[in-house]
Amino acid sequence: MSAGRVVIGGSTGFMGRFLLPRFRAEGREVVTISRSGADIRWGDQVEIDRAVDGAALVIGLAGKSVNCRYTPENRAEIFRSRLDTTASLSTAIRRASAPPALWVNSSTATIYRHAEDRPMTESTGEIGTGFSVEVAKAWEKALFADELPSTRRVALRSTIVLGHGGVLGPVEKLARFGLGGSQYDGRWPVSAARRAAGTGHLPGARRGRQRFSWVHIEDVARIIEFLEQTPSLDGPVNAASPHPVDNAEFMATVRRVLGVRVGVPMPRWMLELGAIGMRTETELILKSRWVLPEKLAAAGFEFRYPTLEDAIRESFDRSQVAEAESVA
Repeated sequence: MSAGRVVIGGSTGFMGRFLLPRFRAEGREVVTISRSGADIRWGDQVEIDRAVDGAALVIGLAGKSVNCRYTPENRAEIFRSRLDTTASLSTAIRRASAPPALWVNSSTATIYRHAEDRPMTESTGEIGTGFSVEVAKAWEKALFADELPSTRRVALRSTIVLGHGGVLGPVEKLARFGLGGSQYDGRWPVSAARRAAGTGHLPGARRGRQRFSWVHIEDVARIIEFLEQTPSLDGPVNAASPHPVDNAEFMATVRRVLGVRVGVPMPRWMLELGAIGMRTETELILKSRWVLPEKLAAAGFEFRYPTLEDAIRESFDRSQVAEAESVA
């Protein structure tokens, strides 16, 4: 088990809330940074410098959620929230007299292209195009921008993270309402402005055959712990289960775990109208993400939740426990 102070930037999000009690339960000192509800606020560089100096591990998780409409204002904030916070951590590490041995910064497996033909790995993956890819590229560039010779850096290219809350919340509701069928891609008009901004999803896999790469939140935490103990790992690392599925299998597994027999498929026109109403983007479910954890597998990492059904079942079981505790 590793020791030493942990600094978590972006501690109030889905992943940060999971990691914080975990590290503290191990007896480690944890310093949190966020816009609110944390030990230090973003923008207070003096305190961030003080927290990072002498820390063993820095984890960067900050960034506006991409679960929104890609308006010009939201696009700018998605970039700014990632680049400014990453630069702040980099500055603190560069100034530190005792810099951390490891900096793990969030990235995303969305950096890879829409893939229906073969899986993307760290060594053979092809970088895609479009707004989301440009965000990921800029985020990783900010991570590796400064000369930090004493600090190993990892860009954690996370796939869809499953756990209590997160993406499974709305998926569960859809399934229980009988709308838990496959999400079908298809034709949909894309305006010139959205096409120019790289935010218009072009038709891809049909009938729910877009690939769905995922990872359980418990395994993300264990990957970070594994990275601390494995100094040979650096650069981009895919955080993805070794057993990706497609959208049809994902939704069928959700229904099976919930005991829901019927799920009506949702064609693209329905998804697009729903996305407009919910202020989100269909790219989040229609892009084919086919990613494998090549580096982790080669280093000997073993997933606690390698298969989808076990991951979904644990996530829903934990949700039921949380609901019971809130009622009690």
